Amino acid sequence: MSNRTLAILVFILCAQIAAGAARPIPIKVVVVTMFERGADTGDEPGEFQYWVEREKLDRIFPFPQGNRDLRLNRQGILGVVTGIGTAKAAATIMALGLDPRFDLKKAYWVVAGIAGIDPADGSLGSAAWAEWVVDGDLGHEIDAREIPRDWKTGYVPLRKSKPYELPRRVPDEGESYHLNPALVEWAYQLTKEVKLEDTEAMRQRREQFEAPNARRPPFVLKGDTLSSMTFWHGKLMNEWANDWVKYHTDGQGNYVTTAMEDTGTLQALTFLSQAGRVDLGRVLVLRAASNYDQPRPGLSAAESLAETKIGQYSAYLSALDAAWRVGHVVVEELVQHWDRYRERPPGMSK
Repeated sequence: MSNRTLAILVFILCAQIAAGAARPIPIKVVVVTMFERGADTGDEPGEFQYWVEREKLDRIFPFPQGNRDLRLNRQGILGVVTGIGTAKAAATIMALGLDPRFDLKKAYWVVAGIAGIDPADGSLGSAAWAEWVVDGDLGHEIDAREIPRDWKTGYVPLRKSKPYELPRRVPDEGESYHLNPALVEWAYQLTKEVKLEDTEAMRQRREQFEAPNARRPPFVLKGDTLSSMTFWHGKLMNEWANDWVKYHTDGQGNYVTTAMEDTGTLQALTFLSQAGRVDLGRVLVLRAASNYDQPRPGLSAAESLAETKIGQYSAYLSALDAAWRVGHVVVEELVQHWDRYRERPPGMSK
């Protein structure tokens, strides 16, 4: 073999190695969490830690353009932490979606975090799969002390002049996101019998509420989520949340959980879907109840809010566990039967 031929072969081999090194990693599932309190492992957990430890997300990818470094396991499960609030969530998910290191075209997205829950619908430690994700920020607002006497709230839909004015503007500007109903139903059916952690402290707290669902042991349900930058609390705000979700979903949605990031995540994924980088029909949102969204009887909203802090929620650790325990069942099913779900999302007719 001549030196020229050898040089050509070496060049081709090096080119192939370089091309292989640059080939994006195919991702099966992206687990989206919103906050972590300290290290990713070994200390007091946030939403990310149980996923890192229990799914063995051992491979770390520096991610300075996002909130926190990414983690991947050998099964193709990628974990990301968005940061708290819709702005950080949108920025982090957009950065991930444009990251050339990963191929996300076939990836499923499982948003898994904690939330406040409407006691009319669920109890502490319960986990709810959302079909609708509604934004609680886009709109107009008048201070409650200045609203007209016949107004129920000072919140007014964007480009409207009074609360819940009809007809609702369609299409909207990101006030609501409708997830794939068949996929959501599939996830619910797959997980509805999952046993969730209960504690004596949770039992004592839920017995202070009168609504039947608030008094139930933790369970898995379907219920929609309201996402806003403001951490709100109270019975009157709960009434607004129910009305706001009904308005922006034309009566199809039912407010169950309140969170702070999901419309930011959904907005980024919508844009990424338009660019052909993700499949918006493969997105799931799961929220587990760490606290009720209003005070127990005998306590004011201000007093209840004062005792509602991250890490001090009545069901903080149980909600973290529920988000992983329920979400894991879906993630494991997708990964273990990837040949079945790679091309067609579950729940879709053939």
